[in-house]
Amino acid sequence: MTNKEIVVKAMKEFFVDRDHNAIERYWAATYVQHNPSMINGHQGLRDILKNGIDMGFKWVPGIFIEKDDLVISHSEVHGWGPNPLIVVDIFRFVDGKIAEHWDVVQEAVPAEKTASGNPMSSFNYTAAK
Repeated sequence: MTNKEIVVKAMKEFFVDRDHNAIERYWAATYVQHNPSMINGHQGLRDILKNGIDMGFKWVPGIFIEKDDLVISHSEVHGWGPNPLIVVDIFRFVDGKIAEHWDVVQEAVPAEKTASGNPMSSFNYTAAK
């Protein structure tokens, strides 16, 4: 399984299925977290499942890019605030597990309110090929 496939599977099992066992399966015990509101290690992930995800939470995957030991994802999250959020996550892998994480989070702006008229979601991107 590629690192990109691991991220997709890990995020689905963690956020969608809310499977606590996914933490041990996909995240390194020495997991380093760069989000300023989260702690390092598995406990920070357990805290998200315990306190941060209610029944209105929804993770919508978008674009995933893999290069060497890094995977970058662009997704949409509902239920962590009054409006959807656009999230870019960067995952670094060691020995087939997520060892480090960075993210950038921005409130989604509807396409009709953007200067370009383009949506922020990555689900129908029109990148030049």
